[in-house]
Formats: sequence, C-alpha cells, structure tokens
Amino acid sequence: MRKSFAVMAAFLALSLAGCGYNTFQRNDELIKSSWSEVLNQYQRRADLIPNLVNTVKGFAAQEKDVLLGVTNARAKVGSIQATPELINNPEAFGKFQAAQGELSGALSRLLVVSENYPQLKSDANFRDLQAQLEGTENRITVARNRYIKAVQEYNVTVRSFPSNLTAMIFGYKTKPNFTVENEKEVSKPPKVDFAPAPDKR
Repeated sequence: MRKSFAVMAAFLALSLAGCGYNTFQRNDELIKSSWSEVLNQYQRRADLIPNLVNTVKGFAAQEKDVLLGVTNARAKVGSIQATPELINNPEAFGKFQAAQGELSGALSRLLVVSENYPQLKSDANFRDLQAQLEGTENRITVARNRYIKAVQEYNVTVRSFPSNLTAMIFGYKTKPNFTVENEKEVSKPPKVDFAPAPDKR
C-alpha cells in the first residue's frame, strides 16, 4: 500500500513538473518580488516630493499651479492601495500606472519651471534633492524593466502548450503589465512659455 502510494506521489510530482506547475510557482514569486521593488522605488520618489516642493516654494512661490499639480498628483498616487491583488486586476493596475504617470508629468513640469530660477538651481539642497530624484527615476526604470520581464515570462507560460492546460485547471490568468504607450503623453515635458502676454489695449 505504501509502495503504491509512493509511486503515485512520484508520478503526480513528475506530472506537475512536466505541465509547468512549478514554473508557475517560481514565476509568480519572481513577479511578487519584482513588484515589491517597483513599489519600493515609487515610495522613495513619493518621500522626496514634500522636501522638493518646499524647496522650490522657497524660491518660486508664485508657481502655485505647478506646485499644486505635484502635490495633488502625489496625493492621488497615495490614495491608490497597491495591494498584491492589484497586479492581478488590469483595471486597478491601469489606474495605478496612470496615477504614477501623472506624477511623473507633474515632476517634469516642476523641474522645467525650476530652470527659470538661477538661485533655486544653485541651491545646494535643491541640487541634492534633484540628484536623489534622478537616481530614483533610474531605479524605477530598472525595477519596472525587471517586473515587465517577469510578467512577460509568466504570461508566456500561461499561454503556451502544455502549461496552458495547467493554467486552465488552476485558474492562472495573464497578468497586466506596464505599457510605454499610455505614458508617452504624460511624460512629455510641457512647453513652458514665459514670454509676456501681448498688450490688448
């Protein structure tokens, strides 16, 4: 009895390995760890923003719309609960990505405006924050790329034969991924024109 049970267990283990079950587990864990790193870097960026806004405000308080835009975009990002379930929900993932893209655009506008204030640009605190922000943006890019590759590998497994049969049995579905197209417009630096308005008199 024990021998037949051991044989059946061995057969089941080989079957699961051959049908991609273990690959699903490994790829799912990779996605989770990659996603955690994405969130970690986005949080790092969010933590820099209050100091950055306050520093700019000290030299360019008149740029209220730009400062408010960054603050509001950060608040919108903070209002989205980035739970583990978010990476399985295309609609929620899309909202998260759109909010992060909006924040990227707002930060771009802030940095463009800062170019018009020489004293701000020469301020040591601002330069330090700008360097930290640039470093964080690079880390975000790296973390996102790792996540994109992890999801791509997982989704290929979901859709490939014979692992797609395992996916159907266990309910594994493709996961949403970051897209560049959706963020193209948001991430474009705005055209800032400080020329005086024409005299209408």
